[in-house]
Amino acid sequence: EQAFLTAILYEEARQSKLSAEKFLLDGRHVGTGGGNHITLGGALPSRSPFFTRPDLLASLLNFVQHHPSLSYLFSGLFIGPTSQAPRADEARMDNLPELEVALSQIADASHPAPWKVDRLLRHFLVDVTGNTHRAEISIDKLYAPESLQGRLGLVEMRAFEMQPHPRLSLAQVLMLRALVAGFAQSPYRHPLVPWGTDLHDRFMLPHYIWRDFQEVLGYLRACGFHFAEEWYAPFAEFRFPHYGTVEHAGIEVELRMALEPWIVLGEEMTAQGTARFVDSSMERLQVRVRGLTPTRYFLACNGRRVPLQPTGTNGEYVAGVRFKAWRCPSALHPAMEVHAPLIFDLFDLWNHRSVGGCTYHVADPGGQNHEHRPLNALEAEARRVSRFWSHGHTQGFAEPPEEHPHPAFPCTLDLRRPPHTLSR
Repeated sequence: EQAFLTAILYEEARQSKLSAEKFLLDGRHVGTGGGNHITLGGALPSRSPFFTRPDLLASLLNFVQHHPSLSYLFSGLFIGPTSQAPRADEARMDNLPELEVALSQIADASHPAPWKVDRLLRHFLVDVTGNTHRAEISIDKLYAPESLQGRLGLVEMRAFEMQPHPRLSLAQVLMLRALVAGFAQSPYRHPLVPWGTDLHDRFMLPHYIWRDFQEVLGYLRACGFHFAEEWYAPFAEFRFPHYGTVEHAGIEVELRMALEPWIVLGEEMTAQGTARFVDSSMERLQVRVRGLTPTRYFLACNGRRVPLQPTGTNGEYVAGVRFKAWRCPSALHPAMEVHAPLIFDLFDLWNHRSVGGCTYHVADPGGQNHEHRPLNALEAEARRVSRFWSHGHTQGFAEPPEEHPHPAFPCTLDLRRPPHTLSR
């Protein structure tokens, strides 16, 4: 029934000249930005499974906290602690130990009253301002005693953006329904993980997000549900577009789009009144290197060493490169110049020179200033391809100095920060 209704919805939207996808000026293929929030509950509030089985909600919160891929793989461009769907452990760092105590009280109680479930969790599932609606898992319509509309027995999963195809939307719902069914068979109870800065370091990169999501699918298969990884491969390609690949000296270098959390800035006065802008001037790329011999070669970006991390596959490494891509009227660090273009060099330590590389341009390298969005996927792809050059590496003898990775962000090269060279 849900598949039937979802197909009708997308078809009626198409006939009304509405679309569930759009293209940015630089050619990125993204969702419309509208929410595709998934609401779980019962036909009647009294029949909500979260009242008859409160441990289902505790298991869901516990599992999502363990798997950041569920927070970032299906969401939109605006992520982070000030977004519309922040994680419970990234909006407020003091949430984690207290949330763990609250979950233990729900799991230990046989049939707690509905209002107790609301009171135990409502102060943890909020954003930084305390808004109970703007949370990754919102329970403001579960059982709020002070409001009739707040006693519907509903749990809203908000970290899901509208997908460009109805089958992609259905794949999201199928996964969540299977998770709840698995929790009904066996509650999920494990200590919460203090991810800390890993959320905005490792889990901004497609490699780590996909590897974490593979564990989610493995859990579903262990519960008896057949979920194939190829069903969800389109989500990864859509979320993390491939920019280009080069090969030098038998070493392959691949660039993909990574995630970057946006930050809501302080209040400013405008002609329309008080406003708070979002800083979207930063971008992040994932660099994947295959066939690398670390004792001889290393990768550099704009003369800085990239902190490559092993993936577990022999000769394969990944890292993130964070940089300022645009000069926005309102943004952090307004005096800082943009770092584009990004020049990647594969340096040979034995010969003290770059054996090859590639160049990534944020805007059109020919200086063309696009004023209109791409009309279709072909024009969008052409804009993306034109910004990647398989040449442009550093010439002559050179060798960037060694430097320490940032201790809180070991997987990311932040070009805004000055290099920390190793002491001799």
